[in-house]
Amino acid sequence: MGTEGHADVVGFEDVGAGHVALVGGKGASLGELSRIDGVQVPPGFCVTTDAFRRVVGDADSTADVAEVALPADLVAAIGARVRPGTAYAVRSSATAEDSPTASFAGQHDSFLGVVGVEAVVEHVRKVWASLFTERAVAYRGRHDLHAAPMAVVVQELVEPRAAGMLFTADPVTSNRRVATVEAVPGLGEALVSGRVNPDTYRVRDGAVVARETQHAEPVLTDAELTRLVELGRRVEAHFGRPQDIEWCLTGDAFALVQSRPITTLFPIPAAADDGDHVYLSVGHQQMMTDPMKPLGLSLFQLTAKPPMHEAGGRLFVDVTAQLASPAVRAGLLQMITTGDPLTGDALRTVIDRGFVPTVADAAPAGPPPGLTPPAPIATDPAIVEALIAHNEASVAALERDIRGRSGPALLDFILEDIQELRRLLFDPRSFQVFMGAMDSSQWLNDHMLEWLGEKNAADTLTQSVPHNVTSEMGLALLDVADVVRPHAEVVALLEQAEDDGFLDALADVPGGPEARDAILAYLDRYGMRCIGEIDVTRPRWSEHPSLLVPMILGNVRNFAPGAGPARFEQGRREAAAKEQDLLERLRALADGEAKAAEAKEHIDRVRTFIGYREYPKYGFIRRYFIYKRALLEEADRLVAAGVLREREDVFFLSFAELHEVTRSGHADHALIAARKVAFRGYEAMTPPRVLTSEGEALTGAYRREDVPAGALVGLAVSSGTVEGRARVVLDVADADLGPDDILVTAFTDPSWSPLFVAIKGLVTEVGGLMTHGAVIAREYGLPAVVGVERATRLIPDGARIRVHGTDGYVELLA
Repeated sequence: MGTEGHADVVGFEDVGAGHVALVGGKGASLGELSRIDGVQVPPGFCVTTDAFRRVVGDADSTADVAEVALPADLVAAIGARVRPGTAYAVRSSATAEDSPTASFAGQHDSFLGVVGVEAVVEHVRKVWASLFTERAVAYRGRHDLHAAPMAVVVQELVEPRAAGMLFTADPVTSNRRVATVEAVPGLGEALVSGRVNPDTYRVRDGAVVARETQHAEPVLTDAELTRLVELGRRVEAHFGRPQDIEWCLTGDAFALVQSRPITTLFPIPAAADDGDHVYLSVGHQQMMTDPMKPLGLSLFQLTAKPPMHEAGGRLFVDVTAQLASPAVRAGLLQMITTGDPLTGDALRTVIDRGFVPTVADAAPAGPPPGLTPPAPIATDPAIVEALIAHNEASVAALERDIRGRSGPALLDFILEDIQELRRLLFDPRSFQVFMGAMDSSQWLNDHMLEWLGEKNAADTLTQSVPHNVTSEMGLALLDVADVVRPHAEVVALLEQAEDDGFLDALADVPGGPEARDAILAYLDRYGMRCIGEIDVTRPRWSEHPSLLVPMILGNVRNFAPGAGPARFEQGRREAAAKEQDLLERLRALADGEAKAAEAKEHIDRVRTFIGYREYPKYGFIRRYFIYKRALLEEADRLVAAGVLREREDVFFLSFAELHEVTRSGHADHALIAARKVAFRGYEAMTPPRVLTSEGEALTGAYRREDVPAGALVGLAVSSGTVEGRARVVLDVADADLGPDDILVTAFTDPSWSPLFVAIKGLVTEVGGLMTHGAVIAREYGLPAVVGVERATRLIPDGARIRVHGTDGYVELLA
């Protein structure tokens, strides 16, 4: 495809997808549109980025572009394309515009009704000048985009009887089979500017399924709507992804004047067939809804029991077969709803629509992991101790045996060891222990409510239990603060620390060596942890010890010496008092001795076993960190050999791909670069709890009427009611928390636990009854509500709020 004619001015017919650098995203798109059979595009041309460079210079120019004269030959080339008396639209076409990760709609100026060569030339300058407005500069800054030369599209302006937008996927639900049409009489500019409310139609499979009309007569007939959507499907097929299309209707003919990718849709997992599928988000169960890099995704897929599918840098489990079987479906819904009511409600919505046909006569697909109750196990502390000892010995053997391995032999060794990791994670005895504790917790909550009218009685009973490695981690950082606190120069050094070099600097100040030893001992025990720790590529505390500094300093400020042991003892006393209170009240009931004896058995089981709930993940993450260190050493060897350009390139290869790189000595640098770009796009996306193969994203609803007006509803996971100052924290490194603060965040995993000792309560957007944040909140006695949709956006930082951890809602007070 050539670019015949003047080098600075080219017609739509001369450009296509491969000319973005020359004519920008809009110009290239119009060139492609003009080649699609059956698609009419009003004629026009592009003033290229070469012309921009000639006239303006580089894209960082500070010249008053609107006043710069255009060369005579460029004016002549534009004049040769402009038809006398014809009105034109003059629009920007930036080379970064309408990318898969960002849409520049509205950021640069557009002009309509431009007539004559002189006016077109003037408005080309104005469009170029809009590249440097405060609005455009701020947008590029938010999206981490650099200024780039801008092309300009000059297109004949049609006089339509109707115009609007066509989204080939529903922008509200993300359903790819539902097209949404917005239509207004006359020019579409009235719609874009917001001066006129459009008619809105939804079309599925050739039929109009919903309409919202704003005019006395519908702007489009059903026949016109289906014809327009058919046209849109043709464009979508050409570009290979859903499109946001600007259209005009002149007479009976539709003309398309722009098409760009819809950048807000969450991707759909690839399926092996064309059937309907329902996917559950793994991230919402693992408290990790951020995207994962390819190495992290593939390693977790190798570790997990059910097959997992990737989309948008996240993992999903296909539950279609389980939903098709009535017997399995009921158990799955009960399990999911108990842990996360929003996911359960979203699944019910899919089922109620008949999206997954019931296959009553088929053999059940088998329950998902965790659905079949385990066999009972004796309440014996020695069982937990043996499980932990076995895991510790296995990790020690891994550390010993992985040393000195490199190349394909290292990858083979890790693959083999993952089987050992899976054996430990899915050990039936381990499953019996924590499921037994969870079942007893549920029994206590149900029966104490029934017999004594007390909600969530098990919450207090789980405080300060043995073997909870995650709550111990938070208390151990209080002990580190005890070592730091007496030494003013150590505190001052930590307050000035800007990087990981602070550990070496501690050697030179009074008390520094003791503080350094305490921090290193903490890292030796817990340094493999970090935010998003299921992604092996995320930086660990041992790799960046400075991540701990804000938490240590917070503990120095907010706690007295000995707070760690005191906090544990306080929780133990409160649990013992709650146990005594419950048993005494039960004994006063009819058949009270039997009720008390049964309750005592469940209390003992909870306190013996519930702490172990946190250990399997701790052991699993320890193993991951050993793998990571070995893989980064291998990456360094590959960089030294010229196979990789930088060590972090291994993060953008799957485990299997890295295995092949070590065998072949060759890496696909273009693939790595493309994945880095894609990952940046994934970071801007929010994964849904439930996703269908049609692309529909479902979040679910609580459907509760027992909460005050204006309250934010969530899931009650740790009892109590508390008032305090909301501190909205999106990154643990930015946390500056005091004793009156309630932490409000998107999600927490074990790495957030050291913060829990410093707060009054917890509110998260993601979570369930047995996720880590809920378990630790109960152990520390913190009122907590999780699964509060958009909490970090609806609760202002610094606002006074009341957290109802027993009833599951949050009130904004001021």
